[in-house]
Amino acid sequence: MKDLFDGLAFTPAELLLPRNCDLMRWSVVACDQYTSQPEYWQRVAAFVGTAPSTLALILPESCLDGPNVETDIVEVNNTMTRYLREERFEQLGETMIYVERRLRDGGVRRGLVGKLDLERYDYERSAQTLVRSTEGVVPSRIPPRVAVRKNAPLELPHAMILVDDPKNTLFDPLTAAKDRMERLYDFDLMEGGGHLTGWRLGPDQLAAAAAAIRGLEDPKTFQSRYGDHPVLAYAVGDGNHSLATAKECYERQKRLVPADQRAGLPARYALVEITNLHDESLVFAPVHRILCGVEPERVLGALKEAFPGAYDGVGQGHVFHYVTHGREGDITVPHPTTQLPLAALQPFLDRYIQHNGGSMDYIHGEDVLRALADRPGCLGFLLPVIDKDSFFGSIVRDGVLPRKTFSMGQAHDKRFYLEARKIR
Repeated sequence: MKDLFDGLAFTPAELLLPRNCDLMRWSVVACDQYTSQPEYWQRVAAFVGTAPSTLALILPESCLDGPNVETDIVEVNNTMTRYLREERFEQLGETMIYVERRLRDGGVRRGLVGKLDLERYDYERSAQTLVRSTEGVVPSRIPPRVAVRKNAPLELPHAMILVDDPKNTLFDPLTAAKDRMERLYDFDLMEGGGHLTGWRLGPDQLAAAAAAIRGLEDPKTFQSRYGDHPVLAYAVGDGNHSLATAKECYERQKRLVPADQRAGLPARYALVEITNLHDESLVFAPVHRILCGVEPERVLGALKEAFPGAYDGVGQGHVFHYVTHGREGDITVPHPTTQLPLAALQPFLDRYIQHNGGSMDYIHGEDVLRALADRPGCLGFLLPVIDKDSFFGSIVRDGVLPRKTFSMGQAHDKRFYLEARKIR
């Protein structure tokens, strides 16, 4: 099997699955969800009770700034060690898991669980690596997460990685082979999270997956679509900071190990789920912008001054649709130098707030933005839905996208923890 995946960035992993437990109580949503809704996590804790659960193996992001965070981290690591000692996990060996997630709206998102080589990943804006972030990583958010991971014996992934596979060369054969694979789990997720089913890939499916992955990483195939650029095969859709944290922990460890031994470090790899950018169930929702404590007309005037040739109305180029108290309109920037409108707008907004004061927030939903923008001193920008066909091209040409460019589904659609892997 190693020969099949030789040289690839995404490969089978030594997977662990829980055994002898209620999977609905075991599996909880990604730790970076519901950060402003503590009642959600309180309901989860009440439902889980004393049952074995990934809730005891992760630290919700809302707790990272809590007064007991150091104690909480020690407790998480101790629980991981105890679960291992109690043989709470079944060891599957080196394999991959094909996942189908039925979402709340009835759609089915397909995924494949395996490990990514962190040597092939960089989250800097100018990265040219095979694995890249989609949105900007905030450096200040990394140290608290490193504190959680650096001494942990296990990792449980919530990162969702996108591949650009319009012909579905990876997932269609796996879907067709479901009846020939071992079904590992099949259960409802808590809190209306939908349903999760997973199958273990057999030898034939692993061979087919390796061939498809090799095609996705192939420079000739990539450059036939995007020109003479370094290959971007994997874009981090969800879990940018989680993967960046794994990278930082690996970089710390590898400095202590000779170069010829680094490939054997468990920390060199991160367990992830990849999914196809073109999956019909995968919906990219725009994240709108609102400025408050500003003079809207002054902002709009400065916007037109910042982009030579910009004019009122809809035309050819980037069109910025704005909403403010009593009116709305458009400003067109001709001959744009960026692929996405937000890649041009966001730097302007950042500079304006920095030099003129006011505040900026990120808003989900057009109705919410319109209501907020109707208040005096507020100006909203309604952003378009990202075109999937131009998504990878935007990262290739413009670099990492501005933070909160898009939302990959609603909170209840995010990945739930289930599989684990030893990282020490």
